[in-house]
Amino acid sequence: MTQQHPGTALVTGASSGIGAVYAERLARRGYDLVLVARNRDRLTALAQRITNETRRSVEIIDADLGDRQALAAVEAKLKDDASITLLVNNAGVGTHTPLLDSNVDAMTRMIDLNVTALTRLTYAAVPGFVARGKGAVINIASIVSIAPELLNGVYGGTKAFVLAFSQALHKELSGTGVGVQAVLPGATATDFWETGGLPIENLDSAIVMSASDLVDAALVGFDRNELVTIPSLHDGAKWDAYEAARQAMSPELSTDTPAARYVG
Repeated sequence: MTQQHPGTALVTGASSGIGAVYAERLARRGYDLVLVARNRDRLTALAQRITNETRRSVEIIDADLGDRQALAAVEAKLKDDASITLLVNNAGVGTHTPLLDSNVDAMTRMIDLNVTALTRLTYAAVPGFVARGKGAVINIASIVSIAPELLNGVYGGTKAFVLAFSQALHKELSGTGVGVQAVLPGATATDFWETGGLPIENLDSAIVMSASDLVDAALVGFDRNELVTIPSLHDGAKWDAYEAARQAMSPELSTDTPAARYVG
C-alpha cells in the first residue's frame, strides 16, 4: 500500500536548533518543506542537505518575522499554498536578563516576534486548514509559560500567551479535523542561550536537553494528539494534576459576590 503524502510543513526559525531538527524529522516523515528564517546561507545549506538525504521538496524563505513586510509574505504563502498541512511556529527570541535591566525596545521586539508573528501566521494558516478539514499547528512555547519566575518576565509572558492561545485554539477547533499542540521545552542545547548573553556552558548539564531529543519527544506527543507536551517532565501525572486543578477552578472564577475571605 502506498503511504499517503502528508503534505507540506512550514517551519519558522528553521535555520538552526529546534527548527532545523523539526525540518529534518518532518522530511523523513514524508513532508515537503517550506523553511523560514533570517539566515539565507544556513537555510540554503540545510535545504540542500535535506533534499539530498530525503528527496523531499524544500522551499526556503529568508524573512525576518519581526518585519511586517517580510511577515506578510509568509502569511501570504500560508494562505495561498493549499499543500501546507502543518505550521510549526518555532521562531522566537528570549533573554535571561532581569526585567529592570532589560531594554524596553528589545522587549517590544520580543513581543513582536514571539506573540504577534506567531498569532498572524496562525491566523493565516488555520482558516484554510479548517476549510480543507485537515491540518495542524505546533506552537513552541516554553516551561516558563507555567514557571515565569525562572527567566525574564517578558519572555515568560510571551510564552504564557503561546500556551493560552494554543489551549483556546484547541477548544475552538474541536471537531474540525485541525490539531493544535503546544510544546514546552526546558533548557535546550541551542544558540538561544548564547544569543541571550548566557553561554550554555554556564548551565548545569543535568537540566539541558539536546534539540534532537526535544523534537523527537515532542513528535511522540504530536502523534498521540497531546495538546500540551513537556518533554522534560518525567512524572506526567503532575501535569495532569495541575491541569485538573485549573479546570476545577474554572467554573468558580466568575461569580456575582466576592469570596468570603474578602468580605469584612
